[in-house]
Amino acid sequence: MTTRQRTTCLIIGGGPAGMIAGLLLARSGVPVTVLEKHGDFLRDFRGDTVHPTTLELLDELGLFDAFDELPHSRIQEVNLPLAGGGTVRVGDLRRIRLKHPYIAMIPQWDFLNLVAAAGEREPNFTLRLRTEVTGLVFEGDQVVGARFQDDDGAGEVRAHLTLAADGRWSTAAHQASLPVRDFPVDADVWWFRLPTAEGGDRLIAESLLPRGIAGQLYVGIPRRGYLQVARIIPKGADGRLRAEGIDALRRDVAAAYPELPDAAAALDFGDVKLLDVRLTRLERWHAKGLLCIGDAAHAMSPIAGVGINLAIQDGVAAARMLARPLLAGTIGNRDVAAVQRRRTPPTVATQTMQRLLHRGLSRIMRDGVEFAAPKALARLVERFPALTAVPAYAAAVGLRPEHAPAAARRPPYRPEPGAHV
Repeated sequence: MTTRQRTTCLIIGGGPAGMIAGLLLARSGVPVTVLEKHGDFLRDFRGDTVHPTTLELLDELGLFDAFDELPHSRIQEVNLPLAGGGTVRVGDLRRIRLKHPYIAMIPQWDFLNLVAAAGEREPNFTLRLRTEVTGLVFEGDQVVGARFQDDDGAGEVRAHLTLAADGRWSTAAHQASLPVRDFPVDADVWWFRLPTAEGGDRLIAESLLPRGIAGQLYVGIPRRGYLQVARIIPKGADGRLRAEGIDALRRDVAAAYPELPDAAAALDFGDVKLLDVRLTRLERWHAKGLLCIGDAAHAMSPIAGVGINLAIQDGVAAARMLARPLLAGTIGNRDVAAVQRRRTPPTVATQTMQRLLHRGLSRIMRDGVEFAAPKALARLVERFPALTAVPAYAAAVGLRPEHAPAAARRPPYRPEPGAHV
């Protein structure tokens, strides 16, 4: 027997975009149901960068104090290796006038648990875990909800609007036949961890410092007690590189991180996770009764760690712009199209930046050139240090940051112990 339920806004996917949109809509008085197929948020190597705009959003939502108590590290600068040795600081968040001039590095599940706990306080917010969406429900050409499968069997939720925040392989976008533009990228990413207890270098602990050796590029993201390392590899090279054996990887990592020889020696292929990098954008983010946001609308490369920030900004914009027509029962194509119009410029700008960076990465991998900044750049930054604010702003804030609507703002509070998922 199929169970049928109703809500005002159905959100598919409990990631950053979906959870933020759900919380803000619920606080604005809109009944919301979020369907998440997993039983918790514990998935590793997801977007773990919480940018200054999101930190300010947490302030507006009254959640920053609780967030700040969670274990996390802070990044305030980006450095590049110099040709011939040494490093140059190319990005400095301390030069930007921000309330929180840093990027917080925290497991995504901690961030989502915090948002979920805040949602539990809202009578209009329902989060259903272990509930996998199996398809959209149509009446003619109108999306009126979604079918799901949970521990009790099959069911469906009907809604005035369905927000698809179900990631880069979005079932909803596919079933709605939304046209997608695919930008070719010739790189994938290996993710793994390197414990840092043995390394006391400040650049390892407090900054992003990409490193390159013989056509290989590594980006170490500092976390408490370890580096979350991304090794950029040629597209489709996962099987070939694994076949070369673990000793080759250990040797390469030790060369890239000579401060961490023991961590490199202990690395195993079981610790190495592959990310199939995609860079796509829906040409149209919406259909009748449906709007895609976050990765469902625009899959991002992990370069610069901006995907989570862009997804959260989508969620904020969608909630702020759609709460009133949802409450009035007048939600329509013009409303959801307006969200796409607002969020397209920052999406295009970010993806253009990533495509340019990928071209540089391709040259490094193809020609085996050294990844290093020219010394002329170091001289320029030394003479005009304020220039370091430009790339810092582009990565940490971006184009068109969003703010919570007045109805969703709250004074500071801390969720009750045990209230999180």
